Amino acid sequence: MKTSDLRKRLRKDRPITTVTVRMPEDVVKDLKRVALTLGFSSDEALIRYYVGQGLRVDLERFNYLPIQTLIDNLKHQGVDNTAIDKAIEKTERQAFSIR
Repeated sequence: MKTSDLRKRLRKDRPITTVTVRMPEDVVKDLKRVALTLGFSSDEALIRYYVGQGLRVDLERFNYLPIQTLIDNLKHQGVDNTAIDKAIEKTERQAFSIR
């Protein structure tokens, strides 16, 4: 995830919308119990945490797939692994402003 996108996601004043989700009663009871055990303020906070975790995993995977496809195609075209590795390293340094 880009640094600017991450900053936006960490802002406390992001707009919020209400979503209604139907769940079995036993699942809601378990969420309430687990939320308290884990120190969350509510089952809603735990649900947001769970959704956020899963969403970050999927977003990272979707962001990774095009890059991996590009790397695979470059290898198929005969580009040397060392050249690819150097390009990736340089790109990561630039993306994270490490010089």
